[in-house]
Amino acid sequence: MPARPGAGGPEPGTGSRSAELAEFLDGLHGSIGPAHIVAAANCVIDTLGCIAYGAGKPWSVAAGRHALATGGGGACTLVGWDETASVAMAAFANGTAAHAFELDDVHEEAVNHPGAVVVPAALAVAEDVQASGRDFLEAVVVGYEAMGRAGLAVGPVSHMLAGFHPTSMSGVFGAAAAAGYLRRLDAAGLNHAFGVAASLASGTMEFASSGGMAKRIHAGRAAEGGIMAAALAVDGFEGAHDGLAGRYGFCQVFTDNPQPHLLTERLGERWMIDEITVKPYAACSDVHAMIQATSGLVVEHGVTAGQIDRITVHGPTKAAEFNDMDGTQSVMAAQYSARFNIAAAVLADPADPSTYSPDRIAAPELATLQARVATTVPDPVFDATYAWKQGARVQITLTDGRVLERTVHGQKGSMHDPLRDDEIERKFRVLSEGRLDPAVPKVVRSLPDRPVEHLTGILRSGWRATGSQAR
Repeated sequence: MPARPGAGGPEPGTGSRSAELAEFLDGLHGSIGPAHIVAAANCVIDTLGCIAYGAGKPWSVAAGRHALATGGGGACTLVGWDETASVAMAAFANGTAAHAFELDDVHEEAVNHPGAVVVPAALAVAEDVQASGRDFLEAVVVGYEAMGRAGLAVGPVSHMLAGFHPTSMSGVFGAAAAAGYLRRLDAAGLNHAFGVAASLASGTMEFASSGGMAKRIHAGRAAEGGIMAAALAVDGFEGAHDGLAGRYGFCQVFTDNPQPHLLTERLGERWMIDEITVKPYAACSDVHAMIQATSGLVVEHGVTAGQIDRITVHGPTKAAEFNDMDGTQSVMAAQYSARFNIAAAVLADPADPSTYSPDRIAAPELATLQARVATTVPDPVFDATYAWKQGARVQITLTDGRVLERTVHGQKGSMHDPLRDDEIERKFRVLSEGRLDPAVPKVVRSLPDRPVEHLTGILRSGWRATGSQAR
């Protein structure tokens, strides 16, 4: 029987944590349990909804045009377009659309967005190799595992505070793992893909300081890079033997707080896909507990903006440093701003993505109420669990002197308070209405017994979100 691609390279078990992770992932073929297959299906449903909603955004249209200009004529689906592209460019365009509007899922502790990277990469490669639906869903589990562990092992808070964007940095390993799994790389070959991927990790947090659209392509670029790394490994290209944890590996270079043991600690016991937050709001997940706490007070006490004298919020240091901004300046600022989102929780509906549209964020009443929200106070209680368990405490002081207070520690959508299957499907319907066939969730859930083309066929049959508009 011919060796699978990658056979003949350095063997796992020689002191390389990267190789140990690759060996574990390689051993999962056909053995991933039903609960994790269901979890993968939920992640796919959620990500496809995000892609459908994001595909028409200007940055996604630009990414789609680039994909067609550089990789047009391939056979892989671009969701929301009536054309197809190469494997890498389809993943780039779909990944950009998935990450287009702060709706995509999060691994809180790793501070990265695996769905927007792994699902587009796995979908494109699965379509290219005509994989079974089960293999596709298994590849999603594998990709989440690699991306989550790379994100944890780099010391995510130190990594991000140094200015690196975790999704694009660690994402390339998730995409490489998913692509390599579907291309049947053996453990040695997958480790070569990790070694190559370490040279492709990129992306900074400057968007949070001076704006621009670059953040929007970070997930797509990571998906594209991981596909390249796996393809090179299939062709015999050799990567560093310990690209993740070696002396100059990813987890050592891009942080002041390397945690390489987390690459392999409790493999097979702790699963990254079990720890995913599905976002109910189109905002940075670090402010979700603030939104939930504020919304809860508004509903419980019937609070109106005119009754509010001031709002005080306590949260993690990261939110105090990265999320304290004027949210009325741009869509990106609105989605990241703690003050804006707290005001929006009183005056609008943060669960409705249109809350963050350019005309809505410019509403004078939002700016007025935002000005009554104090700068976030760093709180050691929430620092102690960041980002494994997000939290915030909101205090609303009313004009009559009453003080209303609520704490949320483990927000809705997280592993501490997960969305049910029907809630995930409801989010999909809201995001994809008029864009994708409403039967997509049912089709995704049937994939363990069907080929992946059953999904890509129905994706192509849906309404084109950009299509003729992109010309």
